[in-house]
Amino acid sequence: MSLARNTLVQSGLTLGSRVLGFARDLALSASFGQGALMDVWATALMLPNLFRRLFAEGAFAQAFVPIYGSVREKEGEAAAAEVASQAVSFIFAVVAAFCIAMQAALPWIMPWLLSAWRDDAGVTRTAVIATQLAMPYLACMTIASLLSGVLNTGGRFALTAAVPVFLNICTLIPLVAGRFVTDDATLILLATSAAVTASGVVQAGLLWWGVSRLGVRVRLGLPRLSPTVKRALGLAVPGALAGGAMQINSVVSQVLTGSDEGARSVLYNADRLYQLPLGLIGVAIGLALVPRLTRAFVSGDEAGGRRTLDDGFTLAMVFTLPAAAALLVIPYFIIDATVTRGAFTSADAARTADALRQFAWGVPAFVLAKVLTPPFFARQDTRRPMIYAVTAVVFTVVVGAGLFYLFRRNGIDGVLGLAIATSLSAWLNVGLLAGTLMRENVWRPSPAFIGRMSRVLAAVAVMAGALLLAGWQYPLLSRLFLAKEMAVLVVCGGGAVVYALALLGLRATSLRELRGVLRREPGAAPAIDL
Repeated sequence: MSLARNTLVQSGLTLGSRVLGFARDLALSASFGQGALMDVWATALMLPNLFRRLFAEGAFAQAFVPIYGSVREKEGEAAAAEVASQAVSFIFAVVAAFCIAMQAALPWIMPWLLSAWRDDAGVTRTAVIATQLAMPYLACMTIASLLSGVLNTGGRFALTAAVPVFLNICTLIPLVAGRFVTDDATLILLATSAAVTASGVVQAGLLWWGVSRLGVRVRLGLPRLSPTVKRALGLAVPGALAGGAMQINSVVSQVLTGSDEGARSVLYNADRLYQLPLGLIGVAIGLALVPRLTRAFVSGDEAGGRRTLDDGFTLAMVFTLPAAAALLVIPYFIIDATVTRGAFTSADAARTADALRQFAWGVPAFVLAKVLTPPFFARQDTRRPMIYAVTAVVFTVVVGAGLFYLFRRNGIDGVLGLAIATSLSAWLNVGLLAGTLMRENVWRPSPAFIGRMSRVLAAVAVMAGALLLAGWQYPLLSRLFLAKEMAVLVVCGGGAVVYALALLGLRATSLRELRGVLRREPGAAPAIDL
């Protein structure tokens, strides 16, 4: 199917998962606010979430797909299945051993990860147990990442995009049902952490079923460091690091905020909102681009590769820029209207909104990194993206730590410094990736592309102005629509309508073009493969 159809199928399914994830976060915030237990939850989810984003959401799959796809094209399905089997067996064994080692080491590591509560033995102990319960999720998602690559290479994207919903379903169950069983918030938190691992088992099982249904026989056997596995690891490890620079930056920020009570909770809530465009658009486009670019580069169709990259860049920005603008101009409106309830106060919403605003201007860069790394992966070049990613991480650590402590010393929330550094490093990474592609003439923005992007930016400016006016009338709109939740839905929906009309009015797109990009390509696989 077309790039746009692939992207929209994945984005639509991912949106369903994110809606349930948002419901889970509302339950968490209402139960724990931004206190000790919320800091514990954010810590327990931090390490497995890092690997989930690195692997299950595309970076590892992007690195694995060219290898698997090349073997599949040259040697057939049986050889490709053997490659997948060798890779999944070896990597699963390594990650499972790592999980066990981390679980054993957590009692000594946790006081450093959660230093703000180091003197509270009860909080630290709860954090250790919760993280140990969630840690096996890593091993499950290692299998899931490889199976996702197999499905994507076979033209099946829907199941890969659909299975993450089970993380939110499984974790939402103890949060909701636990209130009817016990009043012990700590016990509910531990049950929710265990549900993270349960969801990983479900996701890996469903993806295994999907691969079998595709006719690919992947087997989990004794680990063996075969030449194929060495080649796969040589590309996948730096590729995962390159594709996950933002997640590594997020973890660095989480570690730094461990010394500030409530700061980790602020980052957790801001992270869920500013990463929404990345999960809906950036990851989906990144996964759809790799197989197409691989075919173009293998066949020598350089012009086709440039067109594909132009389409991916434009599609990403058309959907990402308005989301970034909304997070930039009305962050408090969005957070207070949706999250503030129970133990989560308007003061908590204001602190989170200040951080979210600094992440918002980095959102386009977060998404563009997912668009600009596939050309490297498709050519089996993961070394340079890794170098750029490491450069961005070092930048975040140095600048973020400096701003964090400088701001705190001057009475300013240190989380703002971390958010600023994270956004700056994302743009640094994009600059390095784009500069290399243009220098090597793999991709260069054409005059038509620049003109279209200028019109898209103008449409975003029109929408941002409308949202800003609405944000100033937040109290009035809340009364007018009888509830703040209804007010934010109306405002965001109205902003989307204004943006769509502006796109059409400024001729950034047309209805004919929209129908064209959504048209199925000849001989394409069906969109839904559940």
